[in-house]
Amino acid sequence: MKLRSDEAKKGLSKAPHRSLLKAVGLTDEEINRPLIGVVNSANEVVPGHIHLDKIAEAVKTGVRIAGGTPLEFSTIGICDGIAMNHPGMKYSLASREVIADSIELMVEAHRFDALVMVPNCDKIVPGMLMAAMRINIPTIFVSGGPMLAGRCRGKEIDLISVFEAVGAVEAGKMDEKELSAIEDYACPGCGSCAGMFTANTMNCLTEALGMALPGNGTIPAVYAQRVRLAKKAGMQVMELLKGDIRPRKIMTPKAFENALAVDMALGGSTNTVLHLPAVAHEAGIGFDLDLVDRASDRTPNLCKISPASPVHIQNLDEAGGIPAVMAELAKVNLINTDVPTVTGRTLGENIKGVENLNPKVIRPITEPYSETGGLAILRGDLAPDGAVVKQSAVLPEMLKHSGPARVFDSEEKAVEAIMGGKINKGDVVVIRYEGPKGGPGMREMLTPTSAIAGMGLDATAALITDGRFSGGSRGAAIGHVSPEAQEGGTIAIVKDGDIIEIDIPGRKLSLKLSEEEISRRFKGWAPPQPKVNKGYLALYARLVSSASKGAVIERS
Repeated sequence: MKLRSDEAKKGLSKAPHRSLLKAVGLTDEEINRPLIGVVNSANEVVPGHIHLDKIAEAVKTGVRIAGGTPLEFSTIGICDGIAMNHPGMKYSLASREVIADSIELMVEAHRFDALVMVPNCDKIVPGMLMAAMRINIPTIFVSGGPMLAGRCRGKEIDLISVFEAVGAVEAGKMDEKELSAIEDYACPGCGSCAGMFTANTMNCLTEALGMALPGNGTIPAVYAQRVRLAKKAGMQVMELLKGDIRPRKIMTPKAFENALAVDMALGGSTNTVLHLPAVAHEAGIGFDLDLVDRASDRTPNLCKISPASPVHIQNLDEAGGIPAVMAELAKVNLINTDVPTVTGRTLGENIKGVENLNPKVIRPITEPYSETGGLAILRGDLAPDGAVVKQSAVLPEMLKHSGPARVFDSEEKAVEAIMGGKINKGDVVVIRYEGPKGGPGMREMLTPTSAIAGMGLDATAALITDGRFSGGSRGAAIGHVSPEAQEGGTIAIVKDGDIIEIDIPGRKLSLKLSEEEISRRFKGWAPPQPKVNKGYLALYARLVSSASKGAVIERS
């Protein structure tokens, strides 16, 4: 078998190259085997990543068992929770592109033959998927796995419990002693935060895309089963190399349809509407918001997992995990079962005989929570190019809402007003100039949504932004409004008191102003000066596309 790595190690002229490989401790036997890159995003900052060295070591064991030589290298990883609600969040989404670029640089420079990606948290999973699609050599994913839910006073809790408790304290519904207890117990150890937030959604979708072994999205981080899965992934990448099975053979348009179907069934994070298009973009696969909405229209919502309910990822794993979700969807032909996967078998073969072990966690296809999926795309004069909402986490009384706008030009100003008790029942909080260009970086805003929920306003108030929300957000939180304010979207000219109409079942987001009034206001509007004028973010703001296109860097 001719190897890519032969370009860097075979022949007389490559003696210096071999000498350098020997300097890292490799023997001639190891050099002559396929060189497998193990891309490890471990660090000591992110709870989802503090244990990834153990996962990567298991991967390397698997690679060696199957006859390859593993070589580990690192990439960055940002914790959205720690970066939340301060300038650090501007860097989170932007880090996705750096992750993809850094992997491309390492792989192409060193001519690896195949890759095992070891991600876990929000932007790392899509960044690695983008790199896999771009580089297109045999690749498999194995994540670090989800965190277990914490327990406090007899209740299961998670990170969102802490965010919402802050709002409850501000509203006088909880004292600081109880908040301190929740803070201590909500995040009990390593792993990606325990609900169907962005990290776990994306790890589940790697299974649906066919890029990870069954169980990747749901086996808890602390289980020995996760280490065994990593060893199997290391062994399986050698089979992918032998068969020349590459990401673009697996992540086809049909695979993206499967990912969307699973996303809708799970009620996954709204951030998938940014990440799946970005991955598809790397291979020139068409992917727009209409595709998302069509998937939502035809796919029932089968799961309600935190923040939509007290159920956590460990409960989903016990119920059969993503294979059980896909098996339910396959009963009514909502999954393409003939697509290839990294197991070497088709998706249909992977889920053959899989049972739904807990119908209370994964509803049977005949008894869904709703006939439509967890996400919805809204359009209207306030969002001509679309906006996204996690409708499965919206209270029924807020699926339709009309109320006066309360307008803020940054997240900080909105949070100050919410925490200060200045938001009234019925208000529609508008946070703008937080989009990909305007932020820059399209900050994720879990603090304002959690504060609204914690203060008991999620049944009466809505929140709209050209930024984005955490997968942990719940309530009538509508994000990704496109075009964004910085690019002259209608959201830029909204004023306090304007009536905004939300109709999630009807997929409408409307500003109750005449076309003449909108036109008049735009005549007096000009985009503000960029908030950041140096460093990576300044470059990102100049190059990034609209959220409706996945907030990708246009490279062509």
